[in-house]
Amino acid sequence: MNSPASERSARTHDFALLSLALATLLIHFLTNRGYGYFRDELYYIACSKHLAWGFVDQPPFSELMLAASGHLLGYSLFALRFLPAVCGALVAYLVGLVAREMGGGRFAQALAVTAFIIGGVFLAIDNFYSMNCFDHLFWALAIYILVRILKGGDTRLWLLFGLVAGLGLENKYSMGFLGLGLIAGLALTPARKHFRDKWLWVGGALATVIFLPHVWWEVRNHFPTVEFIHNATFKKNLPMTPWAFLLECTLQVHPLTLPVWLAGLIYLFFSRQERKFQALGWIYLVVLVILLSTHSKPYYFAPAFLILLPAGAVAVEASVTYHNWHWMKPAYLAVLVLGGLLAAPLVLPVLPVETFIRYQSWLGIKASPAERGDESLELPQIFADRFGWPEMTAQVAQVYNHLSPEEKADCVIGASNYGEAAAIDFFGKLYGLPTTISSHNNYWLWGPGDKPGKVLLVIGGSKKGYENMYEDVEQVATFEHPYARESGTRIYLCRRPKRTLQEIWPQIRSFI
Repeated sequence: MNSPASERSARTHDFALLSLALATLLIHFLTNRGYGYFRDELYYIACSKHLAWGFVDQPPFSELMLAASGHLLGYSLFALRFLPAVCGALVAYLVGLVAREMGGGRFAQALAVTAFIIGGVFLAIDNFYSMNCFDHLFWALAIYILVRILKGGDTRLWLLFGLVAGLGLENKYSMGFLGLGLIAGLALTPARKHFRDKWLWVGGALATVIFLPHVWWEVRNHFPTVEFIHNATFKKNLPMTPWAFLLECTLQVHPLTLPVWLAGLIYLFFSRQERKFQALGWIYLVVLVILLSTHSKPYYFAPAFLILLPAGAVAVEASVTYHNWHWMKPAYLAVLVLGGLLAAPLVLPVLPVETFIRYQSWLGIKASPAERGDESLELPQIFADRFGWPEMTAQVAQVYNHLSPEEKADCVIGASNYGEAAAIDFFGKLYGLPTTISSHNNYWLWGPGDKPGKVLLVIGGSKKGYENMYEDVEQVATFEHPYARESGTRIYLCRRPKRTLQEIWPQIRSFI
């Protein structure tokens, strides 16, 4: 039976964690309306209006959540980013709980959560809508459940782990990386005893059943995601050396947290007291090897740090207590908070854009390219992709509204990528524009529509490419914007088709 003193201590710790989680929520509520809609947000909105068990570039969970959120809250920037903010707060709370379950006291819990809050990659991802905010939440839940199991908890928790893993897979395939790491971690440590527990296999079966509808969708659609991942890996993502990858990861989770997560890695593998959690360390290493071998983007590795931050916080607390360096507790927390405030404008849209550019320059930082073709961007992609969409749509509408009534009746509006297509679909309602078509990713699956394409008004692509499809191709405008990635994109008006859109559609697929 717990003593009154221990119960009061637990309530104090709960209040502290809840306060930090609410602070995380408030950070996003105050900052998540900056600049404008992100490219992928507009695409997610389009996908949420075509619900299915899968999409070319992702499983269906995040689109289902957005369909529900959009129905209840609408699609204002605050409403759209409400769920990511909630996810960030929940992950913050879970990180603290994991530190507690690992034996950490109040300082370890506060340190783990503070290190998470200031992590630039976490701030950025929880500030706009994407599948990644849910991915981090599913990882945090899975890690918490694993810690409970590995420290001797009821093995029926494997059933709950299977539920989380299955839903996580329906959101993003990276949950499978955690699964592969877990298999290796169990096999390589004394925790392999769990392979003899029926609940582990029941949990695995549950995860499989939950994921099966998406697998069936892939089969019925001839595995489009396999083609997408292959093309993205070798044609879009920038190749990085292992050291460059790790350096970028260190910057993304904030350099000041390096002592915490590095201590966590050492602690999981070499602490005699905590060998029971060694399987978690193997998850981290296995995921790292997978990502390095597949030319993945550094931010894909972010959820793995949710393992190391609480473990490292426990290790730091133990070291500080052992050496009686209690003054370091408030000092390090203060340094983290100040460092977080200094770096926050680099990932949160809180500064006027020109001020941001000057601030970035003052810090001596250049926007890191995320994909091929981004090397010359003045803004990081997470900001550059929030500019220009309303203006681009207005320019397309201006050309469309100068067409004759006969041409308008026959006109199809096209776009070279899903960002342009989704933006025109979202903002084009103000101008009465028809639904957009595109050969890019899931827009290709949705097809060319019913019109044969006697007149095609299209943004992006090349004149030479359209001349293979039309007798008359005219460049009618060029979209220009000082900050948008789409700046310099040409707008074409194509007439006198050589073949109908329905005839050429199978040959113009672009999954990347």
